[in-house]
Amino acid sequence: MSLFKKKQSNIPRRRAAISEIKIQSETPQAIFKRNRTLTGTKSNNFGTTANIKADFESPRAHVHHLTHQRRLVSGALLIVLLSTISLFLILDNFTASVMVSVSDTAISRSVDDALYTKIIQEYLDINPMSRFHFLLSEQSLTSYVSSKLPEISSVEQKSTVGPGKTSFGLTMRKPVAGWQIDNKQYYVDSKGIPFERNYFSAPEVLIIDSSGASSLQKGTAIASKRFLSFVGRVVSLSKASGYTVTQAILPIDTTRQLEIKLKEVSYSVKLSIDRPAGEQIEDMSRSIKYLSARGRTPGYIDVRVSGKAFYK
Repeated sequence: MSLFKKKQSNIPRRRAAISEIKIQSETPQAIFKRNRTLTGTKSNNFGTTANIKADFESPRAHVHHLTHQRRLVSGALLIVLLSTISLFLILDNFTASVMVSVSDTAISRSVDDALYTKIIQEYLDINPMSRFHFLLSEQSLTSYVSSKLPEISSVEQKSTVGPGKTSFGLTMRKPVAGWQIDNKQYYVDSKGIPFERNYFSAPEVLIIDSSGASSLQKGTAIASKRFLSFVGRVVSLSKASGYTVTQAILPIDTTRQLEIKLKEVSYSVKLSIDRPAGEQIEDMSRSIKYLSARGRTPGYIDVRVSGKAFYK
């Protein structure tokens, strides 16, 4: 019976083995020759290398593959570009450190930059979202800084001067008069806001408050705009008439009267803010000339009543 049995050893599988050997040994260019049978195209060994797989693809499939790869690379580059631009915009609109400047050339003394930088940094620490330029409220910033330092009229965000560094412009209050309360010197701007640090030249008029009615609070007006306007008109009209006002005094227990002192005479003049300043200065000028012509030196002149002047 052994004669009818085939020997199993040393007999290779004929077509499968030969095909696999040929595919592995042949070059990629020889795979698609004419009159050849494509064998082993589903084999796990076929296309294991990138070169064979690329050569086996049709030109159309190869183009689609390259297009897909190009889109992936382009998408990645676009994401990187957008991320870079976004990061740059965030850094360009973020305030990490503060620099202050004052553009007014009329200032006559140096400004303590460190003092105002510290206060602005305090506000940004309390309101961290305000470090982004587009979220900063200049009105809120001005209110905060003015409550701490009343000499500041406004704070304006200027521009970026470096990575994370922002410049802020300061506007200082200009005094229209000096205001003395409880033997302490203050200055008052055109809105009636008192402050202690004056960076401009000293005003000519010193207002002495003896009325006891003014309550001094930081950032709060101690005088109405009408009152300050009246004082300004009195100073201007007196100067036009040849007299220089040195002091403006609010008498005790009244806020409707004003007593001024002139450089040219030794006595004072009483005025009323309810009567036009021009008429009172005209009556004052006539009264002074009348008394000077007769050699009289009264204690004061009262021109609060229209058409009349009283002196004592």
